[in-house]
Amino acid sequence: MATTRRTVEVALATPSLGANGAPQRTALAVGPKGEILAPDLPRGEEPDLGGDHMLINIGPQHPATHGVLRLVLELDGETVVRCIPHIGYLHCGFEKIGEYRQYNQIIPWTDREDYLNSMGNNVAFALSAERLFGVEITPRCTVLRVIAMELSRIISHLVWLGTTAIDIGAFTPFLWTFQERESVYNLWEAWVGARLTTSATRVGGMAADIPDGWLDGLKAFLRSMPKTLDEADRMLTKNGIWVGRTIGLGAMNAAEALDSGLSGPLLRASGVAYDVRKDVPYLDYETYDFDVPVGTRGDVYDRYLVRMEEMRQSVRILEQAVARLPEGPVNVDDPRLILPPKSKATSEMESMIHHFKLVMEGPRPPVGEVYVPVESPKGEKGYYLVSDGTSKPVRWRIRPPAFVNLSAIPRMVEGHLLSDVIAINASIDIVMGEIDR
Repeated sequence: MATTRRTVEVALATPSLGANGAPQRTALAVGPKGEILAPDLPRGEEPDLGGDHMLINIGPQHPATHGVLRLVLELDGETVVRCIPHIGYLHCGFEKIGEYRQYNQIIPWTDREDYLNSMGNNVAFALSAERLFGVEITPRCTVLRVIAMELSRIISHLVWLGTTAIDIGAFTPFLWTFQERESVYNLWEAWVGARLTTSATRVGGMAADIPDGWLDGLKAFLRSMPKTLDEADRMLTKNGIWVGRTIGLGAMNAAEALDSGLSGPLLRASGVAYDVRKDVPYLDYETYDFDVPVGTRGDVYDRYLVRMEEMRQSVRILEQAVARLPEGPVNVDDPRLILPPKSKATSEMESMIHHFKLVMEGPRPPVGEVYVPVESPKGEKGYYLVSDGTSKPVRWRIRPPAFVNLSAIPRMVEGHLLSDVIAINASIDIVMGEIDR
């Protein structure tokens, strides 16, 4: 049955005055039951409401943009027409500082690039320097570094999951994820005496071997971690609010992701199964049994699913690493790199001189250059080193995945609503220390 339309005049909510001083009125279509009907408009056209575009700033403060990132947004109503990211508010100068430090002295700076992946960065730099020096680390050190990198991946993803849940409106998963993160920090503190910034590696080995009973704590964590992931999965994966705030947002297909240089979970969420651990293996990763999760839509929801599965795969890798951890030394037997035992340094003149010269002058690699990539929690992390034969690198350059991934944010947010920008930005998983390096 056709709808009967009649019109009624109503005063505008904020009326403007007409020529005679009376409030202007507008005619609305009203149905037979008094309901207001949408006005008849030609198909494909929208009413011209007039008005100018608005420029607003998101950041540069931490709660808005997960760091000192400034996003200048041009809005047409609530829709993002243009996004201009501004960086440089933190600029740390890591790469230039590294050119004035010995190779082992650079390791504490790698902690501070991405403080959620401090051990992973320590390992990545040590691998680069060791290739420059031409040394092979011991089997025990190899497995310990795998453990360090996978624990780093887990806590980085846990922080991402908890803080992204808060951004979108869920608080409880934040408590679960940070409780598990604290378990890892307790393990790190028992291992190297530090929590957030570890400086755990040395060129040719580690700062320390794991203490007695440490593996028992790791096994307890590996038993509890899947339960926490299951809780977060039940809370979020099929939650109507979570799904509505993530599906279809910031989507990038495989071609767009490759064109933008994305890597890590962002690239894999777009359907490209590139993982440095599989494609350019290091630390014997090719001997571990694990899967590389990929998505199909490349949106915020798929990035969530990929990171959730990556944590489960990291648990698989850690279980295998615990089972295969061999006995033996953790440092290479190379006096060019490794300090003599403290007992000898305090009792033998030759050892004391060796210790003094190695600390004060630093090890000297041969002339050359190297680039070594690893799979960090945020994507491909690479260190490029150039040596002129002295104890300090001529050049140290970092390939930070968050920096490259962030460059795609205009493409991700333009056309979306302002409220969606927060979810899309969170899905990139940025740490500004890695970007403003």
